[in-house]
Amino acid sequence: MKKILLAFLFFVGLSLSAMAQSLEQGESRFHGFGTYGLRWNEPGVGAGFEYFFADKFAIMPSFTFIFPEVGNQSNFSADLRYYVSEGPSQVYFLAGYSQNWENTQPDGAGTRRNFKGANVGVGAYIRLTEWIGISSEFKFQSQSRQEVGFRLGFAFPL
Repeated sequence: MKKILLAFLFFVGLSLSAMAQSLEQGESRFHGFGTYGLRWNEPGVGAGFEYFFADKFAIMPSFTFIFPEVGNQSNFSADLRYYVSEGPSQVYFLAGYSQNWENTQPDGAGTRRNFKGANVGVGAYIRLTEWIGISSEFKFQSQSRQEVGFRLGFAFPL
């Protein structure tokens, strides 16, 4: 997993020279964000890579580390996004797959659990400059914990 993460970060670092702002096929963005679950009051941090595979359609896989009061938790999401607006402020709807991993006692025997489900939500990207924008998202995850959460972070066009 560490090798995959390092390879992903290396790819992002090499891609920073190609800037793009429109919603056309082949363009991409790197996202770094903070998240907060409104039902369980758990914060988290994560990163993702958004790729436009068709005009106004993007797929965004992301990985989030969640910080519960006890144990540890992480989430992987792969969302399909449809952008309904273009320009400096871009609004989108999303639907996708989500998987959570949870360990209630990481220092002992603990209980490891794995939950799979779907995501639905709405979000926005607001361009600040040619090389950075603000990304926000409100999303419902249907797996066992049924979390409603909010994401806020920065997006870097590649």
